[in-house]
Amino acid sequence: MNEFVLIFRSNGDPHANPSPEQIQERMKWMNTVTAQNKLADSGKRLSGSHATLVESGKKVTAVDDLTTHSYVNGYIVVKTATIEEAIELAKTNPILEMGGSIEVRAVIPPVR
Repeated sequence: MNEFVLIFRSNGDPHANPSPEQIQERMKWMNTVTAQNKLADSGKRLSGSHATLVESGKKVTAVDDLTTHSYVNGYIVVKTATIEEAIELAKTNPILEMGGSIEVRAVIPPVR
């Protein structure tokens, strides 16, 4: 099995808390992933504040000042045979129904 990180993004208010119904849908989805034995790391929810982008040239920009207005809300790591399988898993996440998006990236194993 390979590991893939699912990075959850939203275009809404980065400081907004999910409703009880949204939390319930997310937990149902996580329980499904866990039941399929595909959860490698439950990740963390990330703050909408205290976020800063440091770029080359040592340019520092507060995330609230970025023009993209796409905020990283959190991540998890899943284990699947292929990235296509991880993408199919991501397609079932309820954040997509709320206008969010999910970036899927392969985790590179450490060199031994």
